Amino acid sequence: MLRQLCCVLAFVVPSGLWADPLPSWSESRAKTEIVVFVEAVTDPSSEMFVPVADRIAVFDNDGTLWSEQPVYFQLIYAVEMLQDKAASDPSILTSDTLKAAAAGDWATLAQGGKEALIEVLDVSHSGMSVAEFQANAYDWVTTAQHPTSGLTYAQMTYQPMLELLSFLRDKGFATYIVSGGGIDFIRAIAEEAYGIPPEQVIGSQGALSYQVVDGVPMVVKGGGVVFVDDGPGKPVGIMRHIGKRPILAGGNSDGDLEMIEWTTSGDGPRLGVLVHHTDADREFAYDREGHIGVLNRGLDEANDRGWVLVDIAQDWGRVWSGP
Repeated sequence: MLRQLCCVLAFVVPSGLWADPLPSWSESRAKTEIVVFVEAVTDPSSEMFVPVADRIAVFDNDGTLWSEQPVYFQLIYAVEMLQDKAASDPSILTSDTLKAAAAGDWATLAQGGKEALIEVLDVSHSGMSVAEFQANAYDWVTTAQHPTSGLTYAQMTYQPMLELLSFLRDKGFATYIVSGGGIDFIRAIAEEAYGIPPEQVIGSQGALSYQVVDGVPMVVKGGGVVFVDDGPGKPVGIMRHIGKRPILAGGNSDGDLEMIEWTTSGDGPRLGVLVHHTDADREFAYDREGHIGVLNRGLDEANDRGWVLVDIAQDWGRVWSGP
């Protein structure tokens, strides 16, 4: 039904007669399907109308709202923190993974997958108050430079996705981040980068404890992981945090498949969006193979499931939000 409506709208509404809500997007089927869906569910006269209270959109972060190559940005940050800690206390390097991280051996870390990431995060982030951690993470994201682009990590958010977030909020949607990344790390930058407040960020969580240190009450990050917000964990995190099923979900990898599957399987109008990384010149090109952002089932099943597959090379006129 949605794709039929897209064709009708493209025929009856000449270009130039409406303000383009997604100017960094190329004129393509993907853009049309997204715009038509949003307009339809927010039009009181439409059969697809959805009340404001149910207009919930959720998005993965790494590879969906900002880049994730050559490795997750939080891992780069964690490795730098680990190196600083190990310089003063080498005894913290108790495993091959931690030793590889301290040595900057990215190949070994990549082979360790998510387990290696969690181990590095566990050691590098623990012992700090959440406030101290978030201030440190914010400074790093906004000043440190990416190893290949020369941009700061904050500048490597995707301009087309920022426009989509803004468009949705203008239409009465509540926008959430649902990421496998650490919740405290993303909350440090989410409001400034995406216009998404901390309470609308869902992510993986480590242990926290309340402590009074030198007379100052604080919440302190501890070791271990208490919740992994990835794969089947994403619908669980959404239900725990939001309490209802979204009507729009966006991701870029098979780690987002359960979130998109669950979102689009509900009653009424719903939309799933997958960002496909196809532009090696302006960004990165990857999908079926690799250590992160692997997209197999999503590519195979998107069309049959009616999900929008966004081809970066074809569908985005601009990539980065930064210069």
